[in-house]
Amino acid sequence: MKKTMQGKGPGITRAFLFVKGEEILPIIPGNHLSLQSLIFLNKSINREFMSNYELMVIFTPVLSEEDFKAAQKKFVDIIKDNGGQIVHENPWGLRSLAYPIQKKTTGMYVVVEYSAPTDLNEKLKIQLNRDENVLRYMVTSIDKYAAEYNAKKRGALNAESKTTEA
Repeated sequence: MKKTMQGKGPGITRAFLFVKGEEILPIIPGNHLSLQSLIFLNKSINREFMSNYELMVIFTPVLSEEDFKAAQKKFVDIIKDNGGQIVHENPWGLRSLAYPIQKKTTGMYVVVEYSAPTDLNEKLKIQLNRDENVLRYMVTSIDKYAAEYNAKKRGALNAESKTTEA
C-alpha cells in the first residue's frame, strides 16, 4: 500500500510511506535508497498482497493435443514468471460453444486458478490478445470464500476418484 503525505521539516516536500505488515517504511526523496532497492521493496510488498484469480481460455478447435498443451503451458509460464502461483489447472478439452465465434462452433477450454499480484493481469491480457489461437478469455477475481470452496470441491472430487478406484 502506498500513501503520499506532506512532510514537515527543512527540504522535505513529500514522503512516500510503504506499509509492509505492521511496519511503516518512509521513503524520503534525497536519502540513500537506490532505485533497485525501491523496486525490490515494491515487489516484496506486492507479493504479500496477492489476490486469487480464475482464468478461463477458449482456444481454437483446430489445435492438436500437443499444440493445446503447449498453448496452455505458455500462459501458465507467464503467470509463474511474473510472480504468480498456480493453484489448480483444469483442461476441459473440446466443448461446443453457445454461439459461433469466428465461424467456429467448438473450442478447447482450459481453466486455471492462480494467485498473483494485480499488475500481472495486464501483462497476461496483452499476451492473450496477441495469441491467434485464443478465441475468448475471461479473468475473474475470486474472493477467499470462493477459493476455499474450490479447494474443498477439488478435495471432494479427489476423494471420490480414490474410492471408485479401490
